[in-house]
Amino acid sequence: MPGHLIRRLHQISSSVFAKGMKANGHDLTSPQFAALAMIGEYPGIDQATLAGLIAQDRPTIGGVVERLATKGLIARRTSPEDRRARILTLTPEGVALRARLIPIVAALQSDILPGLTEAERAEFLRLAAKVAEAGNARSRAPLVQPGAARSPALGPGISSLK
Repeated sequence: MPGHLIRRLHQISSSVFAKGMKANGHDLTSPQFAALAMIGEYPGIDQATLAGLIAQDRPTIGGVVERLATKGLIARRTSPEDRRARILTLTPEGVALRARLIPIVAALQSDILPGLTEAERAEFLRLAAKVAEAGNARSRAPLVQPGAARSPALGPGISSLK
């Protein structure tokens, strides 16, 4: 059934990502990397916008942001326009780590989809993106992506590097 296969693929993806980070001397989860990448792409975004960009619910993104701040990778400040909002930027350490991690995470992608040819991988990604987009509104944390949210450095979008 699709749900079982999707769960298994998530397990594989999570395992590959965790092992890849550990092998390269980093202690960062996939959501933490996604947040780091998006804050670097959109410096000065608020926490709620970040949640939408990486399809995380607000409580989860709060924990992710807290851990990144504790690691000294991001800085938070209160928005001058809305005192409830937190503005996020990368610290110099965060900028440097993001630059080091992007090629590492990109290299892990082939290990996430083993056994597929390049053409099969492209077709799988096309179909997975189509399903994710069609079902986005059903998610408890829908992806909210502005028109320009695709980074040339990250290829077809951060979701492809999770």
